[in-house]
Amino acid sequence: MPTDADPAARDRQQLQRELLRRARAGTARRTTAGPTAADAPADTTADAAGAGRDGHAPQAGEVPLSRAQRRMWLMERLGGAGDSYHVPFATRVRGPFDVAAFATALTSLVARHAILRTRYAEHEGEPYQEVLPTPHTVPVHVVDTDAAHAAALLRRETARPFDLAAGDAVRALVLRHGPQDHTLLLTFHHIAMDGASLETVAAELAVLYAAATDGTGPKSLAEAPQYADHARREHDDLPGFETELKHWGDLLADAEPPRLPRPAQAAPPAAVRPAAARSVPLAPTVPEALRALGAQRQATLFAVSLTAAFAALHRLTGDDDLVIGVAGTHRSGTAMRGLVGLCVNTLPVRVDVSGAPSFAQLLRRVNDALLEAQRHRHIPFDLVLERLGAGARGADGTALVRVTSDVLGEPTVLRLPGTTAEYVDVPSDGAKFTLSYGLGLGDADRPEALVQYDANTLDDTVAEAAVRDFAALLHAVAADPELALGELPLPDPGDAAATPDGDPAPDARDDSAPDGDGHPAAQALRAHPKVADAVVVRPAQGPPVAYAVLRDSTGPSGHELLGLLRRSLAPEAVPAAVTLLDALPRTAGGPLDPARLPGPSVPSAPTGPRAEAVTETFTAVLGVRPSPDDDFFALGGHSLKAVQLAERLRTDLGLPLTGLDVLQARTPRALTALLDERAARQSAAKAASRPAPRSRDVRPGTVLVTGATGGVGAYVVRELAAQGRPVLALARPESAHLIATEGVDVIEGDLSDLAGLRDAVAQADAVVHAACTFTRHDVDLAAMEAMVDAWRRGPFVFVSSVDAYGHPGTDRVAEEAPPHEPVSPYGRAKLDCEAMVLRAAGTEGRGGASAVRSPIVWGAHDRLREQLRWGAIGTLYQSARQGLPIELPRPGTGGHDWYGAAWVHAAALARAVTDCLDRPVHGVANACSGHVSWRDLAQDLTELLGTRPAFHESGTVPRDLDHRWHYDSARLARPLRPRPGEDRRTVLAEMIGPMAAGNA
Repeated sequence: MPTDADPAARDRQQLQRELLRRARAGTARRTTAGPTAADAPADTTADAAGAGRDGHAPQAGEVPLSRAQRRMWLMERLGGAGDSYHVPFATRVRGPFDVAAFATALTSLVARHAILRTRYAEHEGEPYQEVLPTPHTVPVHVVDTDAAHAAALLRRETARPFDLAAGDAVRALVLRHGPQDHTLLLTFHHIAMDGASLETVAAELAVLYAAATDGTGPKSLAEAPQYADHARREHDDLPGFETELKHWGDLLADAEPPRLPRPAQAAPPAAVRPAAARSVPLAPTVPEALRALGAQRQATLFAVSLTAAFAALHRLTGDDDLVIGVAGTHRSGTAMRGLVGLCVNTLPVRVDVSGAPSFAQLLRRVNDALLEAQRHRHIPFDLVLERLGAGARGADGTALVRVTSDVLGEPTVLRLPGTTAEYVDVPSDGAKFTLSYGLGLGDADRPEALVQYDANTLDDTVAEAAVRDFAALLHAVAADPELALGELPLPDPGDAAATPDGDPAPDARDDSAPDGDGHPAAQALRAHPKVADAVVVRPAQGPPVAYAVLRDSTGPSGHELLGLLRRSLAPEAVPAAVTLLDALPRTAGGPLDPARLPGPSVPSAPTGPRAEAVTETFTAVLGVRPSPDDDFFALGGHSLKAVQLAERLRTDLGLPLTGLDVLQARTPRALTALLDERAARQSAAKAASRPAPRSRDVRPGTVLVTGATGGVGAYVVRELAAQGRPVLALARPESAHLIATEGVDVIEGDLSDLAGLRDAVAQADAVVHAACTFTRHDVDLAAMEAMVDAWRRGPFVFVSSVDAYGHPGTDRVAEEAPPHEPVSPYGRAKLDCEAMVLRAAGTEGRGGASAVRSPIVWGAHDRLREQLRWGAIGTLYQSARQGLPIELPRPGTGGHDWYGAAWVHAAALARAVTDCLDRPVHGVANACSGHVSWRDLAQDLTELLGTRPAFHESGTVPRDLDHRWHYDSARLARPLRPRPGEDRRTVLAEMIGPMAAGNA
């Protein structure tokens, strides 16, 4: 519930509250009784189940993204977000709980709110959204586990990536700890959900669940507003924002990001900004005293807390001109009441802290700035950033809003009738901001001050000092708000030993530093564990140059050290070069002798193929040819162009690169250096993992198998080894140890390492490509392109999918039949990969090519068991396992006599794939062991699982059972011929037995 008197406080507190709390340990739990269906709102008129399906028709066609959605879409494309933008909603529910009723309620919720069944795609570089039909049933997966293992399962489920192109926006998991003890987890993507939406979801689910359990049918709920309508309105209003954009541009024109203390040692590059948190308890009387202070001065509790954050940030950085971001909302008026979707907006609040004001005086400044920002809260923040251009970041590329503040109220929980509900904290791996201040009021008896921070950017000691300082400020101003900022109590000086820009505090400087050199680059170099000594000299002309002495001969190169400095220092602090010396020359008295140092060289423009590629790509994407040190933003770059630039360079050079890398490097020189560094790292990794050269001499006919530890790849490796063929197995480093078969060499790598893929293909005499990301189709396509480019001899077999056929118009599908729309993004990626390899076959020494399209694969392998539990037929399996009623399409529904699935035994598929090495099909071949109707499969599953659910046939077809095709498999009939033990019933028993034994 709101903790702030400000009318916008409820919206401000929502999403940051939920996401910030996830990173905290020890969050206080509340246990409360759930409401009954009688607690439903009185103004209810529309049928909940029919809204969006039979009532409110879903919007047809392509709809532009709202600016907030566009930001989320870009963050996914930029890379590096991890699960930062996943929104977990977990509740411990004690009491009688009906899984089937919950699934019915969740399906009705998805029917009501089209945003929960919306896919995201792009056309000519511009993203759009498209509403999908309502699924017949939203799957609710149930796992039996004790409470001790719940946290790990919740964390793993929350971290699973979303496929936005497939309309994957909500997932449901139920952990069953006992007959009347469950943990419910709904995981949403932030592109479809914010904090205010969570409250709507919780309230409506309670009503819909009550209706499902009492058997009275869906309760009437007011017709839900649809997010696509909001996105259209915002898109139509964009031309009218010019005046207010000018206001924001003028307000923030010369603003700089806060100069937070830099870490003592630069963190290694990471795909995700790791989140961490610190908290300090407050006296129970502090929140009420702060409310009273605000009321006396016409300010809200939120404004008082924000003022304390400004005071704390001023003391942390020493800056007077500060910007802190707060969460605003696009929601306004009754028309948007009950809207589910992303409506949050970042509001930058700029305040001048100079002049030694008292806290009360600073509160007036902050309150005025906050009210001014709220008056213009409907202007999307990303439009403001576009208006600011390069000014939206500091000189070192730091984002303008890197510090935020919020008041955190009681978390939202799902209160179901007849149960008690307890909030469950699900931590996040990612931090969206460098530093976030929070006043935590989730437990009225235990208020606290807290900070969440990016652990790669702030040291733990700095964060600890920051939260203690924030807590001290809150206590002090609650007692006497007239104290000047300089008179407010300071935290223990031992809590932190760093000041802005990474310089140690005066009393914490290392007196042993050579020559007392305080240059940031020298300090960063000396902090490196492999560097014994370092100095930076400033010649009369030209940029500074660094010299370093390593502790031994196995340390990093000067180029690698320079790359570290580029990642950790502001551009103006990075020297032109790092030169390695055996020792620093010194005078007889001991000080450094600059005259004996090698002369500095003036940096020339980068050269070589990577430098040329960077320059040409900058020119193509930005429309202007850059000089080596031109700034990406100054040339008109923005997030979408960063994504485009990264994708081109990644494809052209075969090196890992994300849009986030472009935003951080900014100049062609720095981006070229980054690519050079990654190329060197890849070469070193390849040299370390490459099989000994002798193996190529004594083992002709080596077959490269990608995805060697996956369900299909493992069977292919086993089949090849049984035939006595030498195998080069590509596997991720963390799973490479699982391959321990005679005659198999292992090379570590994955589909994102394009240079490694090229090198592996070049070593082999044949290729079986069985690896797939399933959701990162751009990665799959880039990997195939790299492999085909390196393929110069022998056959190539690509393990594809029958999804490439789409939805054929006939119930029997011939091999190589053309695709029929709709084709899923996964199927489309398979088609594109097939086209690449089949076009290249027979050219430049390449052998024949085969695209083997497989259906569902069954076999005694853990990966295949996971697919049975959670994959395409996971809902059917879970219903059978739990003994829930199973609804099946009646034969003849929709004019089709049969509904079911094609399947293949993994061993038979492996034989078919290896057969293609000797007898390429020079095209597409299907690999099916058989076809099974849904009823027969459900019967098999229930008998093997020992359950007796009721089967119901209806005239509707559940979305995940809408499959009616038989696939001809004549071309590979011989190797697909079943062997003993490869019948359907036997393989299902082999898969289900270990899962049932483990109470999976």
